[in-house]
Amino acid sequence: MDQAKDIAKVLLDVGAVAFSPDKPFTWASGIESPIYCDNRLTMADPIGRKKIAEGLATLIRNYYPETTVIAGTATAGIPHAAWVADILGLPMVYIRSKAKGHGRSRQIEGKIDQADKAVIIEDLISTGGSSLTAAKALREEGIEVTGIVSIFTYELQSADDAFATAQLTYKSLTNFNALTEVSKENGAISDQSIHHLLEWHGKLKAGLLQ
Repeated sequence: MDQAKDIAKVLLDVGAVAFSPDKPFTWASGIESPIYCDNRLTMADPIGRKKIAEGLATLIRNYYPETTVIAGTATAGIPHAAWVADILGLPMVYIRSKAKGHGRSRQIEGKIDQADKAVIIEDLISTGGSSLTAAKALREEGIEVTGIVSIFTYELQSADDAFATAQLTYKSLTNFNALTEVSKENGAISDQSIHHLLEWHGKLKAGLLQ
């Protein structure tokens, strides 16, 4: 089994993926989706979360070797960033969605300086909005962003376009297609639901759904 399918199986086995074709979920972006991926549940799986952390660390070594600090997005990216930072022996910070309204009013929490080069760790990428918010916060502090790594991506063209505009790249351990393939192979959802998911995904990639 290749890595994309192996990590997709981890997500399915821990119950991180929910399918609801009849009552779609609403993403933060407002998009209605028949699938919801809650990667926070992987924290409960010691073997699975280790696979994820090692996979993310390998992505960083291979694609962003100049990285000097690991930056997790709040809140779902924080535990994975901590595990990856430990594997790589690098310092870690985390980035709030916005600056807190008290204390030092910081958006970036932890020790970091302008000489650092940060890779951002996300749990998943849909439209790319939270990743780009994190990257903007780092750049406003004068810190170079080497790239973004995530556990899962929905493989949307809108995300690719947004990252390209921001002059950033991202790499993910698994993706929508691998998830649907493993779901079909394991009988996790019916053929009819798979068809519904693929149809929805095709329309979303084509920009026919907002």
